[in-house]
Amino acid sequence: MKKNKKRTRKAFLFIKAFIRLIDKKIITPITKFILLISEKLGKRTDRFERWLVKKNTLLFISLVLAIALFIMIDNKSITLVDSYAEVLHNQKVEAIYNTETYVVEGLPETVDVTLIGRKNDMYLAKQSSKGTVTVDISNLKEGTHKVTLSYESNVNTINYKLDPSTVNITIYEKVSSTKAITIDTINKESLSAKLSVSKVSIDKTDVIIKGAEHTIKKVANVRALVDINKLVDPEVGVVELENVPLIAYDTNGKVVDVEMVPNKVTAIINIDSPHKEVPIKVIPEGEVQFGKAISSITSSITKVTIYGSNDVISKIEYLPITIDVRNLNTNKEYNVSITAPEGIRDLSVKTTKINVSLGEELTKEIKDIRIETTNLDSNYKAAAIGESSIKTTVIVKGTKEVLNSIDETKIKAIVDLSGYKEGEHEVTIKITGDDVKATYTPKTTKIKIRISKK
Repeated sequence: MKKNKKRTRKAFLFIKAFIRLIDKKIITPITKFILLISEKLGKRTDRFERWLVKKNTLLFISLVLAIALFIMIDNKSITLVDSYAEVLHNQKVEAIYNTETYVVEGLPETVDVTLIGRKNDMYLAKQSSKGTVTVDISNLKEGTHKVTLSYESNVNTINYKLDPSTVNITIYEKVSSTKAITIDTINKESLSAKLSVSKVSIDKTDVIIKGAEHTIKKVANVRALVDINKLVDPEVGVVELENVPLIAYDTNGKVVDVEMVPNKVTAIINIDSPHKEVPIKVIPEGEVQFGKAISSITSSITKVTIYGSNDVISKIEYLPITIDVRNLNTNKEYNVSITAPEGIRDLSVKTTKINVSLGEELTKEIKDIRIETTNLDSNYKAAAIGESSIKTTVIVKGTKEVLNSIDETKIKAIVDLSGYKEGEHEVTIKITGDDVKATYTPKTTKIKIRISKK
């Protein structure tokens, strides 16, 4: 309550002081002026003077003038508040000049325009289709010039400010040159894994590039960027991709800004689906428990279709699938994920079930397996030394059924001589066989050989 009284008193004192100020600065001088006039004209009367100098009269006149002053200031404020400013960002700059003859450098693509005016006019200005930033340089010749940008609007009551408003430009004579077009095929991985791009061509072989001479000299090549990702539901066959952009590059692979005729081409894309059906080959890794051997290996699938480029799939004869049989002591079913070989994009089957059965292990010796050399430098020859024989005995382990079915002609004894040079060497013998259910071990694990020049 006390605070309210205090505030009211302060407001009253402020108004009183304001009226006194008006009285002192305006009413009193005006009164003196009127009295002076009355005296000069001889029309001064006691009645008028008494009315004029009354305290209430002066207070009334002060109040009227204060109200008039308030209205005048308020109207002025309204006028000021009614003025708005708004920035239009990134307004395109249009240059007027002979584009066939000249090239202009240094001119910004866009500028910011600040519009100033009444709210309604601002709205009309933003809706105006003519609101453009222009610079007329049609009367200028080659060289460097400082030019002023201007803004045109259908609303004349709008003021504007450009940032920047002036720029330095350089005008060059336009020259032209012809370049061959190369093709860059990108995003080929966006195709289905079963599809591939076998060939891409374009309907143009050359392009005319135009620009300043020093810019034209920077162009090392022009590429057509064929984006496979832009194909809609691609299928096997020939498809066309229109409006493929042409881009000029310098020797460092940076884009060079030049005019190109044409600036777009049409690409003709051949899509195919190279594939091949190959058998699977289950390869057990490790050794089963002592005294046991693998009697059978069966898979829920026997063949897989592989997808990839022709040069990759042509080299693949089978699809290996490895399983770990170390210390296996009973029959087992494996759920195996099939891994695609390097270069293969897709497989018709991704998983398989493999069943391994065990039986009693037996041993069989196969004699006179000839030892073959591999990976020897073509400038050298190899021969066994001393008591070393060019033949070896192979110990084969497996179940009775497996051993009885072993094809001895498929057993290979090999020594790898890659990296070996002239001289005498002791080399390890490795044994391979076509039946993965059996294990193969050389009776003699090493052989002495002499390598000499042919």
